[in-house]
Amino acid sequence: MINVQNLSRHYGDFTAVNNVSFNIESGRIVGLLGHNGAGKTTIMKMLMGYLEPSSGNIRIDGKDMREHSLALRADMGYLPENPPTYPEMTVVDYLDYAAQLRGTPADKRRQAVIEAVARTDLRDKALNPISTLSRGYRQRVGVAQAIINRPKILILDEPTNGLDPSQIQHMRDLITSLRSHSTVILSTHIMQEVSAMCDRVLMIRHGELALDSSLAELQKSQRLLLRSSSGQAQIKSALADLGALQDIQPIATDGDTSTYALNTSLQHVDESFVSDVARKLVNANLPILALHPEVRDLETVFKEVNQVAEVPHAA
Repeated sequence: MINVQNLSRHYGDFTAVNNVSFNIESGRIVGLLGHNGAGKTTIMKMLMGYLEPSSGNIRIDGKDMREHSLALRADMGYLPENPPTYPEMTVVDYLDYAAQLRGTPADKRRQAVIEAVARTDLRDKALNPISTLSRGYRQRVGVAQAIINRPKILILDEPTNGLDPSQIQHMRDLITSLRSHSTVILSTHIMQEVSAMCDRVLMIRHGELALDSSLAELQKSQRLLLRSSSGQAQIKSALADLGALQDIQPIATDGDTSTYALNTSLQHVDESFVSDVARKLVNANLPILALHPEVRDLETVFKEVNQVAEVPHAA
């Protein structure tokens, strides 16, 4: 369990992170989203114990990061956006060195390297100098060093950066499999990656937590979509006594059928409201070709959260 309370970080008069609080349960994959400079990297560095908070605290499994930094970091893995590597070293030598730095016992390092190489699909490049690898393969090496100690908490900054479509799918599968023994915090600009892998989303805007929601709740909408051959006036009349219905808007037409958006005052459209609409349309003998809540994509939600004017900020 990760518990973050009132976390802030100041650089002189500038506030990079302001009073951020959240909890993350074990075994979750959480997406950390925000524009460049929103404060994501600062939060990740504080979670890793690399950066001291100006105020607030971080507790992991009940232990305070300030008091137990070294012990907690031994159970964490971190992939920065530009992972540091040693170009002259081979992949296996670098991973062995990373395992040493993480305190892996000498008699267990070889197996740790073998597992990390296998999980990141680096077998064919294991004996190659890192300098000879493509950007995508170097990214895999970065992930391999992050998981070399089978960490309880894994923080990944842009893990699919530089990968081709096939490698991205492999990385998705890898990250998803890691939840069996790791809590994963994933920072990325690619909304599809969050949608494909994450249970929950934290959105950071100008250093503050603007949104904290499960992905399923986030995608729910206040709109119901109806496809019918009936006219707007007929539908409006049939649904006139539904108090939660605000208005009906035609959004698409295909021959004799139209798709209507039924906008509501509900926090999100639920099954009960869908049933009420269906029943009233049937009672009015109006055909229903399709009726379902609108599913918002993550990009739409991100735009909504960030509609405020941009101001200068830093990571």
